[in-house]
Amino acid sequence: MIRLSAPARPAYLRVVRASAWYDLAITAGFMTPWTYALVHDAISSAGDALGWGVLPELDPWQTLYANLMGSVVVVWATLRVVRPLPVHGLFDGIARMLFSAWMAYALTQGVSRILWLFFTVEVAWGIAQLVPWRRNRHGYATFERKAGQPERSAAN
Repeated sequence: MIRLSAPARPAYLRVVRASAWYDLAITAGFMTPWTYALVHDAISSAGDALGWGVLPELDPWQTLYANLMGSVVVVWATLRVVRPLPVHGLFDGIARMLFSAWMAYALTQGVSRILWLFFTVEVAWGIAQLVPWRRNRHGYATFERKAGQPERSAAN
């Protein structure tokens, strides 16, 4: 059984909630075809202005995947805003490392360098949410413990 120490609740839950607010601000525009077209144009224009490259022309497949990703991320972020739990931070940190891996791959394939901005923020949020889970010698919490239940003492 994998045992991880649960991060200190109040400070850690503020990090979990802050990362969720960031996600809402960044991804809400990806949820619909109409808002994604605006976001796409804004990101592409920013990349062009900075000399970092533009996004590929908008097409229905790209829009579909952007809308799917935006919808899932907004729902996931809303859960973390409304009911943040330490385990939400753990899984969000893992997801951010996965996102970062695919962004790094895309950057090696020549996508617009504007992606570096998103990559950097994803890695930072991932580290902020994963590092507190490191193992320590006191008070272990397990994945099997139900959310919201107090930890059992060694006497139980």
